[in-house]
Amino acid sequence: MRLLLVDDEKEFVETLAERLRVRGFHVTEAFNGEAAIEKVKSYNFDVAIVDVQMPGISGIDALKIIKDLKPLTEVVMLTGHATIETAIEGMKLGAFDFLLKPCKIESLLEKINNAHNRKTEHEERIQNAMVKKLSTSPMSVFET
Repeated sequence: MRLLLVDDEKEFVETLAERLRVRGFHVTEAFNGEAAIEKVKSYNFDVAIVDVQMPGISGIDALKIIKDLKPLTEVVMLTGHATIETAIEGMKLGAFDFLLKPCKIESLLEKINNAHNRKTEHEERIQNAMVKKLSTSPMSVFET
């Protein structure tokens, strides 16, 4: 599973990334929203774990951009300063879920796995729809 871990707290990112790598995840680190966006542009991640409060591009703004660029990438928002309003806004913008920092690694792993499962289900539905379209209308391959 390909994860993007985004937080401006470098030590937190490095520690969490190592804990996730030990569990077999492929983890890419970004220390701000701008770096995260650049990485999303050039790579397909399954799940992004994004801190809400960061200097520059906030986590909510990064969420919007990530979902615009790669709609199937699931985003778990991570925050130490959650408000109900922020959570609602994030969910409306497509966040898979929210977790409060500090969180137990088991809780994070559960969210990551659930988010990955949802992404996989969406990809399968898209693939099945494409196969169905091609099987009922082979000439649709030539449509633009």
